[in-house]
Amino acid sequence: MSLKNTLIPNRNRSVARNDRSNATEDLGPTIKPLYEVRETEDAYGVTVFLPGVSKDNLEITAEAGEFRIVGRRSWKQPEGWTALYRESADALYELVLSHDNAIDADKVAAELRDGVLRVSLPKAEALKPRKITVS
Repeated sequence: MSLKNTLIPNRNRSVARNDRSNATEDLGPTIKPLYEVRETEDAYGVTVFLPGVSKDNLEITAEAGEFRIVGRRSWKQPEGWTALYRESADALYELVLSHDNAIDADKVAAELRDGVLRVSLPKAEALKPRKITVS
């Protein structure tokens, strides 16, 4: 089964977050960032656009059936400065993707550069195609 079909956004984020036993905090209002999922033979690649987020303000968790990214912007409004117009809100970024345990969570790798997060989600060994020799 393709991760493109299994890694889907959790549309009931606020309900799911409040019902989870391991939720440590209520994040308040969040913004779902733009993202894309690509598939290769060995892994899935997720690219997430998180402008204004630094490595220190990024939290990525991979649990059974769920992959979650929370990003806090590091920009602070200067004292005495008044914004006349702002294109983005001050809310946190949150992306929750559900999967059917098709990834190997121990081998997940992530890189954040210039507000673009690239995550490699290696496929679980059971899902990789295998060549079978006939004797």
